Amino acid sequence: MAKAIQTENFATQLDSKDMAILALLQQNARITVKEIADKIHLSTTPVHERIKRMEADGVIKQYATLVDPAKVNKHLMVLCYVSLKEHSKNAGSKFIKAIQQLHEVTECYSISGEFDFLMKVLSSDMNAYYDFHVNKLSQLENVGHVQSTFVMGIIKQTHQVVH
Repeated sequence: MAKAIQTENFATQLDSKDMAILALLQQNARITVKEIADKIHLSTTPVHERIKRMEADGVIKQYATLVDPAKVNKHLMVLCYVSLKEHSKNAGSKFIKAIQQLHEVTECYSISGEFDFLMKVLSSDMNAYYDFHVNKLSQLENVGHVQSTFVMGIIKQTHQVVH
């Protein structure tokens, strides 16, 4: 039975073969169409067509390489909570646009509760994070309060949505 996955403007119908393709691509984005076809018992042409359809529908957003932060001198991960002074649409948009330009910020979420945003920040060490906090983040227009939580260890981290 097909599952409806809601995207911005429409629902995409995905059946069990589509879900199996997605699961395999999430495990290894470099897997070949032939390897996928062999694993899910279809020929290569329908597998290729399904992948192209899911790309066109936005189900598959992009293909990426996952990098170990420590191997590229990003040893410190910080979860950074930010509240804004002003909550107008224009002020929020300016903050979002500014955050998108900061390469230290690898993820940013608009959240409910005491804070307005939660960001994942990667840095080489505490001194580099301090520099980011004081000279970049706190200097942004409309930043009210920042709370930093330092990650001591990663218990689970995955990008797999479909299993």
